[in-house]
Amino acid sequence: MIQKRTIGIVGTGHVGIAAAFAIFMRGLASEIILIDKNAARAEGEAMDLMHGQAFFERITVRAGDYQDLARSQLVVITAGVGQKPGESRLDLLNRNAAVFCEIVDQLDQHTPNSVLLIASNPVDILTYVTQKTSRRPTSRVIGTGTMLDTGRFRALLGEHYRINPRSVHAHIIGEHGDTEVPVWSTARIGGVPLVNNTVLGRPWQAAAMQQLFTQVRDAAYTIIERKGYTNTAIGMAIVRLAEAVLDDQRSVLPVSRMLNGEYGLNDVCLSIPSVIGIHGVETAVTPALDPAEHQALHHSAATLRASIGEIRM
Repeated sequence: MIQKRTIGIVGTGHVGIAAAFAIFMRGLASEIILIDKNAARAEGEAMDLMHGQAFFERITVRAGDYQDLARSQLVVITAGVGQKPGESRLDLLNRNAAVFCEIVDQLDQHTPNSVLLIASNPVDILTYVTQKTSRRPTSRVIGTGTMLDTGRFRALLGEHYRINPRSVHAHIIGEHGDTEVPVWSTARIGGVPLVNNTVLGRPWQAAAMQQLFTQVRDAAYTIIERKGYTNTAIGMAIVRLAEAVLDDQRSVLPVSRMLNGEYGLNDVCLSIPSVIGIHGVETAVTPALDPAEHQALHHSAATLRASIGEIRM
């Protein structure tokens, strides 16, 4: 008997619906359940997706509540609150942490065995909040982390070297944010290191590569300035991560998770390459970093710890 796949999505804003649409198009689940405080919006989004069945797969999409997620294998959390006029970043962070505590409590009650994928920002901090408040094993809580940043990194490197980005092997690690770290020391195309080499007829140019990384790091700001938000690429990243879990692929992906001694870091959530399978995070993959990268990763962790220390939980 084929097991029915159910994916829950908590939050039907721009990112939640981009993820639902990508899951629907990929045929990754037999059922998608949308949950939102605005139940009417969740119902409308579910109806809209359901009307696409005639063109693609027969997938049930419906609005629901937390108790409807009892048999879900995977729950994607994209919920969060926006910043109010006059509200500080810390105020916003604390309100989002409070929202997450409520969501996690409901998920622990109704679907304690599902893997949770955290996509709300600041994703590393909210992944940490979820890890600390959920009663499920920490391996079953995964933040999207630098998956999107890594995707952008590979896409721009592919454009620079005029090669399919899927043939580019390079990672962004650390915070999903301003202190993220490009791992140039292990970046390769076809097994050939990029640093100080000529690859596909293009010589290494440190200044050009720094400019390329700056475009990666600041991409969200650039996109938000033009369209007001980012959603489609992160929706695709969520599907890639969901696929690795549900298909038990044991794929290596740069996700935000609790560190336990990797690179000398503990009690902080940030992204390093990790093996992802049916039980969530299985193990870390820790490529050697050069001294500058190692220092930058510790700076990233310190920045995140400073924010975590300000949260009321």
